[in-house]
Amino acid sequence: MPSQYTYLALMLFTLAGPLFLSFEKNVAYSKKWKYLPLPFFVTTVYFVIWDSLFTRHGIWSFNDNYILGLKIFLLPIEEWLFFIFVPFACLFIYESANYHIKKDYLQKYAYHINAVILIIISVVAVLNIHKIYTAFNFISAAVLMAYVQFILKPHWLGRFYVGYFFSLIPFFLINGVLTYLPVVRYNNAENLGIRLITIPIEDTIYCLLLLLMNVVMYEWLKERKNRLPG
Repeated sequence: MPSQYTYLALMLFTLAGPLFLSFEKNVAYSKKWKYLPLPFFVTTVYFVIWDSLFTRHGIWSFNDNYILGLKIFLLPIEEWLFFIFVPFACLFIYESANYHIKKDYLQKYAYHINAVILIIISVVAVLNIHKIYTAFNFISAAVLMAYVQFILKPHWLGRFYVGYFFSLIPFFLINGVLTYLPVVRYNNAENLGIRLITIPIEDTIYCLLLLLMNVVMYEWLKERKNRLPG
């Protein structure tokens, strides 16, 4: 039977493992929490505005059978938690991958990977400019990826893609439940209609955008700290 605690339970499940393992001495993710508030604040503001507008205009909606019912700007409180708990978990995966995989295997290929994805989503966005979720999602990601590719040119891009690919595993598990029940209903007139089981293919780029926004700020703050005297 549907439970109003379903979405909340999924968010707490997302948080639980990374939170518990944050104090593990090798990765020592808890020592890096000081770099999280700014990325979380910026991305939450951006995605909440986007999310609220999409909800208002019927691009997607939330199934009241699976949420607590408390909404702020049309969004369930669980959706607000999503923009904190999911990046928290993904950055934990990113840091864990950095620690446990010593060699940057994608370093030589990262900019090629980024460029290929950038070109593909840009073309798809232009060809599907009338599909709001596809177009806005892909264009948003393309703008950030272009900034990373041509202006920022970070040394960590290969490691980002390793972290992103690993992050897709829990992302698909959680998002699979959200879309299977469904907790979140998509208006298929506003997306490509291509599903990875039950998940719109656009969500893979949504995940990339969410994580990349956080990593850009997260790495900037870490490097800024390292440059400060003392």
